[in-house]
Amino acid sequence: MSPTHLLDTGWIIRHLRGAPAYTQTLRDLGAQNLAISVVSVAELYEGVHRADEPDAAERAVLTFLSDKAILPITQEICRLFGHHRAHLRQHNQLIGDVDLFIAATCLHHNLTLLTTNLRHFQRIKGLTAVSKPIS
Repeated sequence: MSPTHLLDTGWIIRHLRGAPAYTQTLRDLGAQNLAISVVSVAELYEGVHRADEPDAAERAVLTFLSDKAILPITQEICRLFGHHRAHLRQHNQLIGDVDLFIAATCLHHNLTLLTTNLRHFQRIKGLTAVSKPIS
């Protein structure tokens, strides 16, 4: 089965911090339906290195990632990134590059984004994003 949803970093962090509604949504969807962009993995590692207990934080991240699809940045995703970045720049609505790579990954794989920052992602034409836990 192919993933149906891509997790934004903020959603993952809320889950790892024990926010029940975010965790329940992930359980309801099932790990087989969840994917993560490699750029979110990089952001999670920033958190690991800032944690009071980096080893424990890394174990938690690795456990979480173990049954999820991790999607790389491909040339096609880069093309979509460039297309949408140019459009956003022309309209003075740029968002951060990490968010834009996540959005381009969603678009390329036709995934629904689970995010805690809907305001930025609403600027991306054609992107389906959900900001509230489903449960």
